[in-house]
Amino acid sequence: MHGRPYDEGTDLGPLSSAEHRDKVLSYFAKAEADGGLRAGGGVPTFGDERDGGFYVEPTVLTGLAEDHPAVREEIFGPVCHVAPFDTEEQAVALADDSRYGLAATVWTGSVSRAHRVAPRLDVGNAWVNCWNLRDLRTPFGGVKVSGIGREGGTYSLEFFAEPMNVCVKL
Repeated sequence: MHGRPYDEGTDLGPLSSAEHRDKVLSYFAKAEADGGLRAGGGVPTFGDERDGGFYVEPTVLTGLAEDHPAVREEIFGPVCHVAPFDTEEQAVALADDSRYGLAATVWTGSVSRAHRVAPRLDVGNAWVNCWNLRDLRTPFGGVKVSGIGREGGTYSLEFFAEPMNVCVKL
């Protein structure tokens, strides 16, 4: 449910800015022009002050080429592209064929498949049958061009500190 970030029952809040919303909507428009928009893709209306916020509808894309910008780039919006695959190896290859590597999800009814596939993904975070479920004491961060370092738990000490080396000749 779209809502204010602190309202009970809110699953999806607004994006961070008008610029961010417009960027996300531009990906949706390109996907729609290329025949890949299946659900969502717009801006919801509420009839209250939320209409002044930066909300976008959760969006499902399918049928886009693997080199499509909505498939290849980090959108940072409520969107997923659903693509078929025949084998675990193909699924891992499709997921890893990216210069990005912040996070991935594995959706499966098989715990053994989850244990096989998730560690093979070249990402900083892999979720199984969920998304963004996280204990703040665990490390968070991406690989490739999706980030440097980790935050969370003891990793935050380095992330939020400024290390300094002082050398004194004796």
